[in-house]
Amino acid sequence: MKLKLEKPLVVFDLETTGLDLVKDRIIQISYIKVMPNGEEIRRNHIINPGKPIPYEVQQLTGITNEDVAGKPSFKELARTLEEEFKGCDFAGFNSNNFDIPVLAEEFLRAGIDFDFNKCRLVDACSIFRKMERRNLAAAYQFYCGRKMEEDFEAHRADEDTEATYRVLMGQLDKYSADNQPEADRRLENNIGFLAEFSKQNDNVDFAGRIVWAAQKGPDGQPMTDKDGNPLMVEVFNFGKHKGEPVAQVLRYDPGYYSWVLGGDFTYNTKQVLTRIRLRESKMF
Repeated sequence: MKLKLEKPLVVFDLETTGLDLVKDRIIQISYIKVMPNGEEIRRNHIINPGKPIPYEVQQLTGITNEDVAGKPSFKELARTLEEEFKGCDFAGFNSNNFDIPVLAEEFLRAGIDFDFNKCRLVDACSIFRKMERRNLAAAYQFYCGRKMEEDFEAHRADEDTEATYRVLMGQLDKYSADNQPEADRRLENNIGFLAEFSKQNDNVDFAGRIVWAAQKGPDGQPMTDKDGNPLMVEVFNFGKHKGEPVAQVLRYDPGYYSWVLGGDFTYNTKQVLTRIRLRESKMF
């Protein structure tokens, strides 16, 4: 099945030195840029993380310190990637929880404010978990009818990217109206729908330090708009101000903003907090 696209879709995967959003770095990025006309552009980059790759990661990915020696850093590739990704939506496998946050951090370290909030983010893993609840290898066998090890080398970003792309195509085919008589088992071939379906949480920042919550009135009851929908507001999800609206805290405890900016939080968390602060300052 061909994707119905309004703008390019970047299907991608990362390999990294670890799972820490603050401390770890990308060692491989692979992507397929799918154009609205069906053209597919494939790119694969091995990246020098600027730090040693842990032994267990080398064993898992097959990417060694020798492999990345002499390769460009993410900062050196950042402008090229920014141009490639500009105006695109994104898809990956568990990408909303890991790959997108890591990529956002790397862009910010390189001095590039790539705003993923303007992109629709499709997570094939989230779709799969909601529909079948298994991992990439099981997804590949389920949707593509073959064992993943028959077609790919595991734990390589370029291999996993190809598998993810085929899984996403298989999901759209399996859960199409032609193949699913039950309406609640159907997926729309629409990136906006798939991105909304992929959402797993109410995070405002990728790390979940700030989340969306229903705004409450003076009586403590959730407030609604004219259509009866809850009014949502950003609230802190950690520390002494947990559960409190961010805008409210920034007004009565302005030092908390400086504390977060100087703390061991992700660049993305600091970026989101700064945007809220700038927005609120324009209102007064």
